[in-house]
Amino acid sequence: MKIVSRNEELLRDALPRIPQSSSRSSLSSHNKLIRFEDISAAAFKIQCGVQKTPCMYSRLSKQYGMDIYLKKEFLQYTGSVKERGVLYLLTSLPQDQQRKGVIVALDSNFSMAVAYHASELRIPVFVIMSTSTSPARVKMCREYGAMVISYGTTAKDSQTHARRLAQENGYLYLEEEDSALYLSGLGTVGLEVYEQVPKLDAVIFPAGGHCGLLAGSAAALKHLNPHISVIGVESESFPVLQQSLKAGHPTEDQACSNHHFYGDVSGLCFGSNSLQLTGKLVDKVVAVREEDILISILRLLEYERATVDAEGAIGLAALVAGKLPELKGKRVAVVICSGNLELHLLQQCVARGLTLDNRVCRFSLVLSDCPGDISKLLEILAREEARVLDLKQERAFVTSELFTVEVTCTVETRDKIHTAQLRNALLERYPTAAWTER
Repeated sequence: MKIVSRNEELLRDALPRIPQSSSRSSLSSHNKLIRFEDISAAAFKIQCGVQKTPCMYSRLSKQYGMDIYLKKEFLQYTGSVKERGVLYLLTSLPQDQQRKGVIVALDSNFSMAVAYHASELRIPVFVIMSTSTSPARVKMCREYGAMVISYGTTAKDSQTHARRLAQENGYLYLEEEDSALYLSGLGTVGLEVYEQVPKLDAVIFPAGGHCGLLAGSAAALKHLNPHISVIGVESESFPVLQQSLKAGHPTEDQACSNHHFYGDVSGLCFGSNSLQLTGKLVDKVVAVREEDILISILRLLEYERATVDAEGAIGLAALVAGKLPELKGKRVAVVICSGNLELHLLQQCVARGLTLDNRVCRFSLVLSDCPGDISKLLEILAREEARVLDLKQERAFVTSELFTVEVTCTVETRDKIHTAQLRNALLERYPTAAWTER
């Protein structure tokens, strides 16, 4: 948690036993900033304010050849694990600052958690959002109890305005960072997983730039059992953490995406404290493709009835992609940390995921424009037990011989094997059939 402006000293007083330095603490001071005792204290303090989410055996276990337990942090009130760190921070603020209030910017899980828990603690809370923020997110933030102000067309505009309001009115400006308080709150996930699943071999966390959950939980897990493997997973398109670990410091020139699908997965590396913890305690960091994340979202929706976003699904994506073969036959916990996928993205993710999973395919072929020809095609599809999703006919712009019709058909199949069988059956009857590659 990054504290900006003249109020920076407040957090140092809130937890005096943890020495604080600047918001970009040196690597050598990290061990002084977070200890197992701090994580235990956080767990005690926030136990009545956040859910102790279940860590349940998954039906996906047989499919991937290991005992998979899913820690369902998306069941928190705001749908995100960020509540743990936020609540611990807010409850540790001095009373005079709680009376003055806090202010945050941006549309993020962190801002939503601040909006909700500050309201529950009766702390005045202001959220500055850009005018491009979706109306649904603005409405949700207001329903949590925050005063939402739309300002500027970019995230930078919102942040600048929030800092100015904080300075003028005495609010505490909060920005997600790796302070001891925030990491300790996030680290309580590691405590719970250890309690809920005996004889664990490994725990998989989302990583990326915002690796506070990974770092804080690693501190708890490695203290309780050094033999548990702690693994981070980030996007192959934005290997923020791997680049920073290789450089030995948070890199500033990382590529990132503003698309809502990625959320915090593509954020910049936000602190040397988390980075040092990760380098010291995390056993492995792997990167997965966007395709693996989409299939992971699909698997969780089908097998667990869980609607999660990219950040929530990325841990399981490492297993879907076969990135961790050493875990075969082991007992593995996967933290599903976020479930805030917007509705319009959900539809796109499911449609794309089915295509990538070889369960929706498209082909086109040219038929003579005679009665019964299309019905014969449909008979073949019915015999092969393929479900027709869409069928289009084109007559005017067909470039082959006259009086023909080009038929483009989208069908749903059971799996990759079923798709191959259907393709062979169609090519046997229609040798010129063309398949649209995914």
